[in-house]
Amino acid sequence: MFSLKDKIAIVTGGACGIGAAIIKEFLQEGVKHVAILDVDEESGCSMEKQLVTIFGKDKVKFIKCDVTIEDQLLAAFQNTTSDHGYIDIVVNNAGVADERLHMFKRTIDINFTALAASTLKALELMREDKGGHGGTIINVSSIAALLLIAPSLFIYAATKAAVLHLTCSIGKESYFANTKVRTIAVCFGCTISEIHKRLGSFDENIEKITEMFTEIMPPQPAEAAAIGLVEAYKNGESGSAWLVKNSKPAIDITSKINTAYDTLSESLFD
Repeated sequence: MFSLKDKIAIVTGGACGIGAAIIKEFLQEGVKHVAILDVDEESGCSMEKQLVTIFGKDKVKFIKCDVTIEDQLLAAFQNTTSDHGYIDIVVNNAGVADERLHMFKRTIDINFTALAASTLKALELMREDKGGHGGTIINVSSIAALLLIAPSLFIYAATKAAVLHLTCSIGKESYFANTKVRTIAVCFGCTISEIHKRLGSFDENIEKITEMFTEIMPPQPAEAAAIGLVEAYKNGESGSAWLVKNSKPAIDITSKINTAYDTLSESLFD
C-alpha cells in the first residue's frame, strides 16, 4: 500500500469540483504540499485561502494555469520543483465536456493534449532512469471511455478512451521497470461537478444525453470520487485502471481492460 504522507503533489483543474475534493482528501491524508493548477483565478485564490486557514500556509499554493498553454503548464511544474526540489504525484484532472462546434477542439486540447503534455513532463521529472526518484501519475478518465453508445458525448468519450489507453500502456511493467513512475487511470462514473454542470453537444439535446447517463449510473458527489481516487493511489499497480461509481469503493478493472484489448488484438497475429 502506498501512502500520501509528506508527498509533494500537483493537481490540475483543482480550484473546484472533483479537483478541489481530491486536494482536500490529499491534505487530510497528510501530504506535505499541493500545487493547485487552474485557469479560474477567483476560485483558486479563494480555495487557497480557505485551505491555508485549515491546514497551514505551506500546505497549498494556487498557480493560475491554462493547461492548454504549454509554457504555463511547464512553468507550474518548474515553480513547484523550485520550491520543493521534486514532485511525487501529479493528478491530471482538468477536463471539459463541451463539444459544440466552436468548442470541441478545446475539449480535445484540455482532455487529452494537455494531459499528455503533463504526463510526459511529470515522467521526465520523476523517472529513476533519468535521475529522478520515482512517483505516481494519476490520469482521470471516465465511464464514457468504457461505453460504446449513441447518442453520447462522442468527443468527450473519445478523449477519455485515449486517456485510458495512454495511462495503461505507459504504466506497463516493461516500461515501469525502468522509470519507477506509476501511472494509474481512474474512470469516474457520473459525478456532480463543474463538468457535469457545463455539458454541450454539437447536435443532440444535451438533456437527453444527461438523462441517459443518469439512468445508467446515478450521479455521485465529488467527495466520493475523490475518496475513490485516493483508494486507487494507495492500492493501484502501475498501468492499472480503476472505476469509481455510485459512491462505492474503487474497483480495480485492470483485468477487464486487458482482456478487452487481448480480444481486440486476437486477429492481428493469426
